[in-house]
Amino acid sequence: MGADVVLSEIDRNLLERCLARKPRSWEDFVDRFLGLFYHVIDHTASICHVHLTPADRDDLCAEIFYRLVENDFAILRRFRGQASLASYLAVVGRRIALRWLRQRMAKGAAESLPEVAPPGLEAFADVGARDEIERLLAKLPEPDSQAMRLFYLEGKAYTEIARELGVSPNSVGPILSRARERLKRELASQGSSA
Repeated sequence: MGADVVLSEIDRNLLERCLARKPRSWEDFVDRFLGLFYHVIDHTASICHVHLTPADRDDLCAEIFYRLVENDFAILRRFRGQASLASYLAVVGRRIALRWLRQRMAKGAAESLPEVAPPGLEAFADVGARDEIERLLAKLPEPDSQAMRLFYLEGKAYTEIARELGVSPNSVGPILSRARERLKRELASQGSSA
C-alpha cells in the first residue's frame, strides 16, 4: 500500500499549507488535531499512573504544539507519509508527553504528580503486576504479543515495530487492534476489568 493511500488528501493539503505558512493553516491544524493530542496526553498519563490537572494538560498540549512548530516545523517536515498523519502525530505526541512528564518530575515542579516511570515493563513497580502483564501477553500469538510490547511498553513507532517484526508498517495497526481485542476477551473471561 503506497503513501498516497495512507495520507488523506485533507491532511496532505493541511500539511502543505502549514509548511508554506499559508494564512489560517496553523489554526486549521490545531483545530484538526487538538482532540488527538488531548487523548494522547490522557492515555500517556494514565499508563504512567500520573494524575494531571487541567492546567497540566493544557501546558503539555501547548508543549506538543510548540515542539511541532520549532525549527521551522522540523518534526512535520520529517513526516514521510508512511502512516496516516494522525498516527504519526500520536507517536510524536506520546514521546513529547513522556519526556515532559519525566522532566517535570525531575525538577519536582508538580508536587501533585507521582514519580513517572519509564514506559517499559519496569514501569510496574509491583512484581505481581509485572507477572500479570507478562502472563497476559504470553497468551497472545506472535507477532501480536511482540507488537504490544514494542508499542505500549517500549513506545516504538509503527515503522520501528514493522522493521522488528518483518512486516509492512500498514499491518501494525491491525495487529495491535487484534491483540487488544484478544486481551479484552481474555480479561472478560477472567472477570477482570481493564
